[in-house]
This record gives sequence, C-alpha cells and structure tokens, in this order.
Amino acid sequence: MRIEQDGTIALGPGKVALLEAVKTHGSISAAARSLEMSYRRAWLLMDEMNRSLKSPATVTEQGGQSGGGCVLTPVGEEIIRLYREIETQALTACKSEIAALTKLVKR
Repeated sequence: MRIEQDGTIALGPGKVALLEAVKTHGSISAAARSLEMSYRRAWLLMDEMNRSLKSPATVTEQGGQSGGGCVLTPVGEEIIRLYREIETQALTACKSEIAALTKLVKR
C-alpha cells in the first residue's frame, strides 16, 4: 500500500521499513546499512516522509561523543503500527486474489 501526496509517495513499504530499521538501529546511517541502501537515499526518503506529515515521524539528535542518532516520534511509532495492521487485514481479506496473482509469477 502506498499513500501519495502531490505526486510523491508519502508512505509506502520502503519508508515503513526504513522507520522500522531506524527504530531498531537508532540512526539513519545504521538503518540504511541494514537495508543495503546509501545514507543519502535513506536521508532523502526520511526527509520526504517527514515533510509530507503533519508532525515528523523521526527526530535526529546532533552528533557529539556518542555520534548523534535518530529516534521515532509517537507519529513514527503509530505509522508502523497502522501500516502493519492494514497489511495484515489486506492479506486476510484478499487471500484468494493474492494466491491467483502468485500463480502468475515465474518460479
């Protein structure tokens, strides 16, 4: 599922996965590495998502001795929860259609 805003994907599977990785790793750079994407790509996706929201999904902490980091806001936590719940409900509701589509895919 994707939610678009003015021709831009505000929320989608990649951005939700990035939020989950930030939650796990505590920084955009570590999250990017875990998803095998460049830091720049991850930063741009996060920036695009945060600009599309009423309140940001993440906040960054400035570097210092610990090197800074990135944490989810309550909005970021809620995005993950809602997105994964919608995904679960959609899989259940569309089970036969997903099975039919899967049969069309090369193995």
